[in-house]
Amino acid sequence: MITKATIDRIMEAIDIVEVIGEFVQLKKRGANFIGLSPFANEKTPSFTVSPAKGIFKDFSTGKGGSAVTFLMEHEKFSYPEALKWLAKKYNIEVDELQDRPENAEADNRRENLMVVTSYAAKFFQEAMWDTSEGKSIGLSYFKERGFTTDIIKKFELGYSPDNWEAFTSTAINKGYQPQYLEESGLSVKRDNGTLYDRYRGRVMFPIHGFTGRVIAFGGRTLKTDKKVPKYVNSPESEIYHKSSVLYGLFFAKKSIRDEDNCYLVEGYADVLSVHQAGIENVVASSGTSLTVEQIRLIGRFTKNITILYDGDAAGIKASLRGLDLILEEGLNVKVVLFPDGHDPDSYVREVGSNAFKGYIDQNKKDFILYKTSILLKEAGSDPIQRANVIREIVESIARIPDSIKASVFIRECSHQLQIDERILLSELNKMRLAKSKKDGQQQQRPYGYEELPPPDEPHFFDEPVAPAKPVETSLLQEREVIRLLLVYGNQIINWDNIANTYIGPFVIAELSDVEFENAACKSFFEIYKQQLENGVLPEEQFFIHHPDKQIVDLTVDLLATKYTLSENWYNMHRIFVHEEQMNMKATILGAIFHLKKQKVGKILDQLRTDLQNAQEPADQDIIMTQYLQMKKIEKHIVDYLGSVIIK
Repeated sequence: MITKATIDRIMEAIDIVEVIGEFVQLKKRGANFIGLSPFANEKTPSFTVSPAKGIFKDFSTGKGGSAVTFLMEHEKFSYPEALKWLAKKYNIEVDELQDRPENAEADNRRENLMVVTSYAAKFFQEAMWDTSEGKSIGLSYFKERGFTTDIIKKFELGYSPDNWEAFTSTAINKGYQPQYLEESGLSVKRDNGTLYDRYRGRVMFPIHGFTGRVIAFGGRTLKTDKKVPKYVNSPESEIYHKSSVLYGLFFAKKSIRDEDNCYLVEGYADVLSVHQAGIENVVASSGTSLTVEQIRLIGRFTKNITILYDGDAAGIKASLRGLDLILEEGLNVKVVLFPDGHDPDSYVREVGSNAFKGYIDQNKKDFILYKTSILLKEAGSDPIQRANVIREIVESIARIPDSIKASVFIRECSHQLQIDERILLSELNKMRLAKSKKDGQQQQRPYGYEELPPPDEPHFFDEPVAPAKPVETSLLQEREVIRLLLVYGNQIINWDNIANTYIGPFVIAELSDVEFENAACKSFFEIYKQQLENGVLPEEQFFIHHPDKQIVDLTVDLLATKYTLSENWYNMHRIFVHEEQMNMKATILGAIFHLKKQKVGKILDQLRTDLQNAQEPADQDIIMTQYLQMKKIEKHIVDYLGSVIIK
């Protein structure tokens, strides 16, 4: 267990914008930062980070919380794992109440796989640097490829000994469980149940996850035997899904953000060589076809992708259709083709860093125009083939969500294809209309349909879409009281000459006779009251970092707001917007009395029902007495609120 002192140091060091900025491209808007949701596929930013409050709120999914919560939601960390990640980021030494053995594994399955994979990365590095076989085969290979010691160590490259059980037997002797060796793909089970190494006599390329932990490996053979596969990669596991991983992204993400561009290459060596040349915003799809998940991963940091191809014409042709996915996600794509069969690895080593950068700048082309030239060249003068090219190009343009950008490409392509722009526009509109009809049929739902949240976890900040049932007034009023406790509970009362009294204790005392109905609000109210009894006036950070997720969700929902007024609102429109802080008495007492009025109204409704059902005159007299007492209370409340009693 991590000590409270360590947790406090971590919490003090956290810059939530800096932490979340590792995963999401954020832009400043007023006092907050916004970005695209990392939890949902969206085109319009609905993800908000408030540095002042230290919280994030994703209005697409309803998720919210602190930097710790974000890591737990996004990276599936446990609470201690999130704290340790933050401690490592801010160079804070972690003190734990109980020291664990050096090779002990965490309790959860995912962490077990992480621990095993981390050990394997260390094993392969030591096998390369500290053994004669590793130095003469593995290290010499990397050196011959021109990789420096710094780049080899930075990417944690290694070597797996040419032995059937070198890694597996060592790992088992160290106490690692065979089931995790097998599940991680590091070891393979024989028919007789024993294990052997998946990687033997191969140079090893560790694949790092988003937070820098090793999650998988690629192993390259150095043998010339054609029967031996050149690369062996880790199989899918609980911690590794190749369609959602880009090689080198952990080392590239800061540079991608800074340069507002991502270079996409094919293989491990391409990434290493380009990175070593000082161009760090480079990642690889690791030989797999580019996936939507990988594109969205890049889209968190930049809207600009530059594809660096080798000179293989067949490979280029095969990949063109796949790149349409990038357009569909709203990203800008440029393409660079290297000369004389070079790939990025060989070309940067031949010409050097400056010439490499210069070549890219001079030869990059927009993907649509590049695709048009490639297909036209292939079609030649064949009219049928040229017609097919036109259709395929328009299909690509139809995928671009930005209509202005699409129209620009239509104009450019009309010149290149030597066809009237209006014909291309007509074809584009037909395709878009067909697509919208298809999407509409797939997504059509009955009017008013809405997936409601569970009753104890309402999300009011989502824009209303003809809800299936209205949110109960009592819930709104209970949440308003909790919001005021959060925001103003630690402020001193400044009305009616009340001295030395804070708003929080005042509200708790005034509502001591009120029973909250919503589970989250009730729990929050009781926790707040308990803290007061312990002599503590809890502030918003106490609830933001509370171990109960229900409390955290409620807190963030109430503190986050999707909309903020422009600083120039009054100057532009001369419309004054009343702020609740200007009359705290009305704000606080109004919330208290509205909640009490609602509760009294429910009691009166029940008494009226009881009165109708009562058979005995004595029972009717008792109920009527109670009813009249409650009406007096209601009148007192309504007199303050300035309302009119209807019943």
